[in-house]
Amino acid sequence: MKLYFEEYSYPADLLLKNLGNDITLSYNQGGGMAKVPYVGYYFNAEINDMVFIMPKVFVSENNKAFDRYEPEKIIDLSLENNPLKGKADDEVVFELSAWLYQAINHYFERKQQSNIGSDIQLQRVRPIGEKETKTIIEIILSLLEFQKKHHNLFTYMSLIKSSGNNKVHWAKTISREQPLFKDGMPYYLEFRNKSKVINFDEELISLFYSVLNYLSLTYHFKFQLVQGYTLSKPSRIKSLIESGKGTRLLKKIRRNYFTDELVELWNLLYMFFNRAENIASGKARSEKLLVSNFNLIFEDMIDQLISDKRDEVPKELREQPDGKIVDHIYKAQSIIEDNQQIYYIGDSKYYKETTDLGKNSIFKQFTYAKNVIQYNINLFNNKDDVGDCRYRDPLTEGYNITPNFFIRGVIDFENPRNQEQKLIKDSTFQKENKHFFNRLFDRDTLFLQSYNMNFMFVVAAYVRNTDDVALKKSIQSMFRQDFIDFIDNKFDFSILEARNGNLLESVERNFKKLNGKIYHPSDNSNIVILALDKDEKYQFENLRILSEIEDDFLIYEYHLGTNPDEVKRPVQYQYLRTSGSMVAESNESSYGGKTNRQYEEYQKSQQNTILFGVYVNKEHLDWILNNKKYNVRLGSRVGAVKRTQQVTSAKYLVLYDSSSENTYKVFNLSDKHYIWNAEKMREMKYYKNFTENDQYYIYDILNETDELGEIDVASVLKRVKENAKEEIVKGTPIYVYKDEINTI
Repeated sequence: MKLYFEEYSYPADLLLKNLGNDITLSYNQGGGMAKVPYVGYYFNAEINDMVFIMPKVFVSENNKAFDRYEPEKIIDLSLENNPLKGKADDEVVFELSAWLYQAINHYFERKQQSNIGSDIQLQRVRPIGEKETKTIIEIILSLLEFQKKHHNLFTYMSLIKSSGNNKVHWAKTISREQPLFKDGMPYYLEFRNKSKVINFDEELISLFYSVLNYLSLTYHFKFQLVQGYTLSKPSRIKSLIESGKGTRLLKKIRRNYFTDELVELWNLLYMFFNRAENIASGKARSEKLLVSNFNLIFEDMIDQLISDKRDEVPKELREQPDGKIVDHIYKAQSIIEDNQQIYYIGDSKYYKETTDLGKNSIFKQFTYAKNVIQYNINLFNNKDDVGDCRYRDPLTEGYNITPNFFIRGVIDFENPRNQEQKLIKDSTFQKENKHFFNRLFDRDTLFLQSYNMNFMFVVAAYVRNTDDVALKKSIQSMFRQDFIDFIDNKFDFSILEARNGNLLESVERNFKKLNGKIYHPSDNSNIVILALDKDEKYQFENLRILSEIEDDFLIYEYHLGTNPDEVKRPVQYQYLRTSGSMVAESNESSYGGKTNRQYEEYQKSQQNTILFGVYVNKEHLDWILNNKKYNVRLGSRVGAVKRTQQVTSAKYLVLYDSSSENTYKVFNLSDKHYIWNAEKMREMKYYKNFTENDQYYIYDILNETDELGEIDVASVLKRVKENAKEEIVKGTPIYVYKDEINTI
């Protein structure tokens, strides 16, 4: 048996030696090196041996076969010094090659025509007696399958036929053997056993196991031998083949078998000897089953494994009007709603190269998704029946999330024959397409993921021609759950419930600030889902939004993939980092219409924001100093603040006495902020009582400082109150920029 790998550069003489001129090679510049641009099986009658060409996926990124062998050093598996023999990997190679052969064969049976290359020939599998016979590899696989299927039967027959054969035949022993007498008792030194009749079943089965043993030594595979049968030496099987006596022997004993199993076994053995004798006599032609672009077969494997049947998907979605052909598409449960569906779009890549997921592939994949969205929006706009597939929410004009992914086959190099169902996300790959930032539910916000799937699991499922709906659903669920985890880790989700009970009115009032950020689940008319990007650069914007909508909405925590009605816990930002170095990503940010340069200047001034906070008595002051925390009210209460950029960026605290405003201390504030509810304030033993719905914004106090110099606190507070558009209640927190202390 000879072994090569697709697209690997070999010295040309190492290829010509076993492939001859019957297979077209791809020569490198200079002519000294060449590649085999095929995957598959080739029986070369001239060398009387099988050649397997395995996919490039079995060669690792360091150019090693199975990540540990030099491909040019493991070509001839018959050599005793072949490195594959050290770890019995030669047996693994045969098993893998057999799976691949069956996969290619299965592909041709599905397609019913050869449209993948000009050098593809197929000798189809036929029962004995029909015009076409099986190839050598198919005969070997049939013999192995028969042995596996009837192993228990062979064991049973061995026990039955051998029972009683070793018992003493006393009549023959007494009549034919002379005993010795001692103390009047006869003793026999030799015994006669019961004669064993010719067992034709055992003769056929012994021949079968002898053939398997001969083939295993030639093609390197294991088989399970049943004890009780005598094996002929491999040299005898070889002699039967070369002399043509194998078929004559089988014809001679044909009439001795009547059970279906033994008749089937006789046919398989006759097929083997007939094919082998033809090869030995030079009458047989070479066999060939090669494919010049294996990626099409891998694509069909994945399609059978995850995609909906072609007649279940609108033709315009798979064969798109702009000429693009989608590899894989199926309708499955939306990642937002349990009772709605969405189309999942995939593209398969069976091997890894640096250019494999280049700009063209990524652009095409995003275009596939855009076309699918538009197709469904056209149905929606035309008031056609969209069924359970929902792409846009009429209330918020938010768009559903369209899952989009690459899928690649990978080999478990530690155990190449591993067929475990395994899907692993490629954490190094993540692509986004968006028009607006921080808008998850915008039609142009698309995410593209990449996954690795166990290549041999895909091959085995394909060969078994499985149409297992449960298996397909389990794989689709794996994709869905991973997308849920990805999106949930990237965005903070909340449930918004209208305070006045009129969701439409509340959404319309806040539409501009929530556009693209909210989505209305179809099964719940009382709430919308809010998604805010977790990236730190959006923190100020997100805090501003929450602050501005909390008069219209109750805001509850939510995680994607859970039931919105199960848990309604108010949003609690336990930790906020308000670094002043955050800069908007787009040229025109949402921060008051300021450009990046203007916003940087704006932030620079904010780094010197001063909070003027009051303490009302010694007990209050002691609580502040002992806990190194200062709290301001949130919400709509008297003296409360909104979470504006200035509130979240305070760097100094001027803590003054309510009864003597120019009695004060100045502290540096940490960038760690908290939001505490009544339960947390009670736990911290706050000095005064409060109601259960109260919330507080908490600052961490670092140390006392004199960086601000002398401050006329009373004068600052007076000027702020005089310039305010609305009345400021005594004790309300005041926020002032450092540069403005003397100019307010």
